[in-house]
Amino acid sequence: MKVARYFMVGGASAAVDFSIYAGLTLALSIHYLVAGALGFMIALCVNYFLSVRFVFISGIRFNKKQEFIAVFGVSTIGLLMHQIVLFVCVDSLELGLMIAKVFATASTFAWNYTARARFIFATAKPK
Repeated sequence: MKVARYFMVGGASAAVDFSIYAGLTLALSIHYLVAGALGFMIALCVNYFLSVRFVFISGIRFNKKQEFIAVFGVSTIGLLMHQIVLFVCVDSLELGLMIAKVFATASTFAWNYTARARFIFATAKPK
């Protein structure tokens, strides 16, 4: 059930991410890697707030500040994965910007959910 709710939260976050990315790259001609990072970071904030509202129980392992920092740390790895996939898709495979964004977003979904569920919002501390 959590995965289904996270998928819905991820969809809402992805919509924010894609909208920002499209606006910055297509409308304002900002470099796709800069636009990708900005969209990802804003969507990260949206995702965090929706996740603690609808998916995970906040404050079980960490206080709110520590929890957000942990999410940011996990998401930094996700951002690195995202940017690498985006770069490979655009510069090496010569895919369109939006198609590349789909691959980059999909590549980070499993990492973000698994890391958050296992390390940040786990109901018991690891032994």
